Amino acid sequence: MEKWLSEASDVRDDATVTTQILEFVHRHDAKSVVIGPGILGCPHEEGIDYPLGQACPKCPYWAGRPRPI
Repeated sequence: MEKWLSEASDVRDDATVTTQILEFVHRHDAKSVVIGPGILGCPHEEGIDYPLGQACPKCPYWAGRPRPI
């Protein structure tokens, strides 16, 4: 698993990130790729960036909403 994050821009519009993702896909010889219909949750991880069982303090929009697994 790999993550692509940016504090400066939206990674969905970042050509460098797009190139890195394509390289990742090719490096792992992926036969297919699935892309979600939109943003699936905040980028912060429960238990890593904030305590388990609590809402992300940086993304109040997602408080009380289910996060995809």
